Amino acid sequence: MCAAYLKLSGWNVYGNFPALDKAVLVAAPHTSNWDGINMLATAGFYRVKLKWMGKKSLTTGPFGGLIKWLGCVPIDRSAANDVVRAMTEAFASAPRMILAIPPEGTRSARREWKTGFYHIAHAANVPLILSVLDYGAKTISLAAVISPSGDYNADLKIIQSYYADARGKHADKFTLTR
Repeated sequence: MCAAYLKLSGWNVYGNFPALDKAVLVAAPHTSNWDGINMLATAGFYRVKLKWMGKKSLTTGPFGGLIKWLGCVPIDRSAANDVVRAMTEAFASAPRMILAIPPEGTRSARREWKTGFYHIAHAANVPLILSVLDYGAKTISLAAVISPSGDYNADLKIIQSYYADARGKHADKFTLTR
């Protein structure tokens, strides 16, 4: 079903999903709600159960159970939470966990990427899977697997090099830290 959705909507998927039990999947660009749907369809294509962080309000109401079943880990953005610590503990307690995180942290335009995706992977001692959703080429690529060294600035240059030519659905909302 997921392969049919991707094909009918014109997407081509490239790369093999790495044989990892635990990782942070960097999901970028993230400029539209469609990105989440395409991300979940791609996970289904690879037969991978993704976890992803979403605002807590997504998991309440009539569709809350479905949203949790789809992999949402609710985050209360109204309170000061230590999300890195919480996600590190989640990795430690789970035998398998692929956590998708858009580094922009929002669909709105940002001047810089948030650092949480990196710090979660580093603290949990798990690799980063670089997933590139390019609306310009209509491709979803699993471009690389990188182990965080602890030097965020050096690693970010390498990570962002894989996204240099990617275009989000709303191209003006996707920028790389320079």
